[in-house]
Amino acid sequence: MNQKFNSILPFLSLLVFSLFVTSILNAQKKNVLFIPVDDLKPMLGAYGDQLVKTPNIDLLAKNGTVFLNTSCQQAICGPARASLLTGMYPDYTQVWDLRTKMRDINPDILTIPQYFKNQGYVTAGVGKTFDNRCVDNGQDMDKPSWSIPYLKVNSKQYANPETRAAWQKAEKLVEGKKFKVNYMRAKAISDLGGPLCRPSSESMDVPDETYADGANALAGIKILEKLAEEEDPFFLSVGFSKPHLPFVAPKKYWDLYNPKEISIAVFRNRAKNSPDIAYKGNNLGEISSYSDIPNQGPLDFQKQKELIHGYMAATSYMDSQVGLLLDKLESLGIRDNTVVILWGDHGFHLGDHGLWTKHTNFEQAVRSPMIISAPQGFSANKNNIPTEFVDIFPTLCELTNLDVPDHLPGKSLVPLMKDPNVFVRFAALSQYPRGVSRMGYTLRSQRFRYVKWLQMNYKTGERAGKLIATELYDYENDPFETVNQSNNPDFKEIIIAFENEFKSRGVAQSN
Repeated sequence: MNQKFNSILPFLSLLVFSLFVTSILNAQKKNVLFIPVDDLKPMLGAYGDQLVKTPNIDLLAKNGTVFLNTSCQQAICGPARASLLTGMYPDYTQVWDLRTKMRDINPDILTIPQYFKNQGYVTAGVGKTFDNRCVDNGQDMDKPSWSIPYLKVNSKQYANPETRAAWQKAEKLVEGKKFKVNYMRAKAISDLGGPLCRPSSESMDVPDETYADGANALAGIKILEKLAEEEDPFFLSVGFSKPHLPFVAPKKYWDLYNPKEISIAVFRNRAKNSPDIAYKGNNLGEISSYSDIPNQGPLDFQKQKELIHGYMAATSYMDSQVGLLLDKLESLGIRDNTVVILWGDHGFHLGDHGLWTKHTNFEQAVRSPMIISAPQGFSANKNNIPTEFVDIFPTLCELTNLDVPDHLPGKSLVPLMKDPNVFVRFAALSQYPRGVSRMGYTLRSQRFRYVKWLQMNYKTGERAGKLIATELYDYENDPFETVNQSNNPDFKEIIIAFENEFKSRGVAQSN
């Protein structure tokens, strides 16, 4: 027995040592708390807004890096999230709409949570991470990404029982009917259900957990508590739906704001010399599908103020839920070993240029908030260097000491987190299609935005086409995009620089 034991002793020693090393490495691996927020523009205290109340996000910003000039890859939920979560541009994912399933096009595409799962992380999520219309069956939230089944919390869209009853009645009337897009189905429900059916906003004196974000925050806290007990590091996504329409929030968040102090957009007209293609067909966008909104604009000033009030109330409501998560990290004693990233999937028009919602290449739609708070070795800073959503994947890898996959086109922002003056790139790339044969590519530098609209069949892989129009906006002298300067000879050199950048990216070439 002794001889046999002695023969396996080296093996046992090696096994014990291996387990010891593994435990040490796991202990060194940092957790990730991933916080996607739907339709969140940089209308936050941390970004300089003087009226909106977001104390919890502002506190996160004070302990992290605020990226002031981040561009989403496309200003609509599904494509933006598919791009961010894979670290690949829409022209690679081929998700340009809300109907295409990401893995139908690229079955083996690698997502951020999937990569972390492969590296020994426990990956879990609740709320909205991917857009459910662009992944699997809408229930699993991209099954390959999660080591724990993705949690879906059933909660009320509206708290008003009359509204819910009218909606349920209208849904039965459209049952079995086919609609080209979800917007048309929603509009049909609104028309059939009457003015109470789908209001664009709601203020009710109810607990936070009545609505989805409050329920998801509580569910996220329960998951956090379980993950904190595990030996393996975790990647947890807790996605919030507000301030996405409808602007619903408990009354106490509406009461944070005095309607008399709320102003409508400063510039509500089309930019001088701007092309028609820069604007969507219906300037109201999806907001016109709500029962208290007309089919076409403009909206009267009172309704505009009400909608902006609702957006702010919904933002403050979401901020409070973020605070619950961050407090739980602290109470569990794992905040110092957790990277926290909060991002909005794109911006949002609130009446500027006469536009509402998103679906453009203008600043208010493309510019998105991104805040990263990493433990140890990083001082709080803000920077205006152009960054992109595709940068998030390599950045999280470096922050957690994981190898960066070779195929990723984005850049790690860790150097920028250490020094806000580090040069990352000249300009950030984004895009937005108009129909199936027109694409607008845009580059945002520190000072300018340049846009090229091309006639091309982008779905077949074309990246060059007939030039339709160009736009150039100078944010130093024209922050509200009132004048398109693309034909101004004074800006010839900057346009050449942008054209060279497009060429180096292999997109937006005109023929």
